[in-house]
Amino acid sequence: MNLMGNLIWLIFGGFAAALGYFFGGLILCITIIGIPWGLQCFKLAGLVLWPFGKEVVSSSNNVGCLSLFANIIWILCGGLYTAFVHLVFGVLLSITIIGIPWGRQHFKLVEISLMPFGKRVR
Repeated sequence: MNLMGNLIWLIFGGFAAALGYFFGGLILCITIIGIPWGLQCFKLAGLVLWPFGKEVVSSSNNVGCLSLFANIIWILCGGLYTAFVHLVFGVLLSITIIGIPWGRQHFKLVEISLMPFGKRVR
């Protein structure tokens, strides 16, 4: 079931979204200061590329205030917008019974796209 869900996800926008996160990560990694945020974009790209069968969990090796500071910068520089887009698509897809599994994946992406530091994908 996960394979079929992931293939449908890829065909209907998952690949394009993953490319967006990947290129965003590349642009951020070009600047030395943006490397931590670029690495989070790569983490998001991997999750957006193949979301079925994966879960987002809080990392046990939190770095405390640095993680909080990085998440605040992330939220102010586009994380809030990205989470809102995933929320809107999750609601739209959940209107129909057929779209509920893909809506659930967008709701999973809301959590990590809002505050990616201190989270890991399992």
